[in-house]
Amino acid sequence: MALPDIFTKEVCEEVIGRINKLSSSTQPKWGKMSVAQMLAHCSVTYEYMYEDKHKKPGFVMGLMLKLLVKPMVVNETPYKPNNRTAPAFIITDERDFEKEKQRLIDYIHRTQQHGGDHFNGMESHSFGALNKTEWNNMMYKHLNHHLTQFGV
Repeated sequence: MALPDIFTKEVCEEVIGRINKLSSSTQPKWGKMSVAQMLAHCSVTYEYMYEDKHKKPGFVMGLMLKLLVKPMVVNETPYKPNNRTAPAFIITDERDFEKEKQRLIDYIHRTQQHGGDHFNGMESHSFGALNKTEWNNMMYKHLNHHLTQFGV
């Protein structure tokens, strides 16, 4: 079954509505991250897309990511709780809830405004060129996983 299309205004607003249900005291159903850390964690995907702050993987690591990790990230199968994550996605310092919430919402809006066709064939930081369905699955699945983790 296809995942909801994060590039549509309706799905974008539904996800943002879920984010807006969070408060700085919302507790996770699993895992160690605070809600502010989770929001910062979710923004890393967008940092890879829009910022030049993460080092690209070397050839061997890039090949491993494309062959082993990409299939799990871009498919429609939900993530299991407590999966391991890449080092860049590990947020251990304290974060400002309101700042991280707004930053993630801004990234989601920006992505929706670009639309799926903008991303079709675009190179990802770690997985090579992705089609718009793969981009959608990667973004929606990750957001949905963590919003579910925090009960929204």
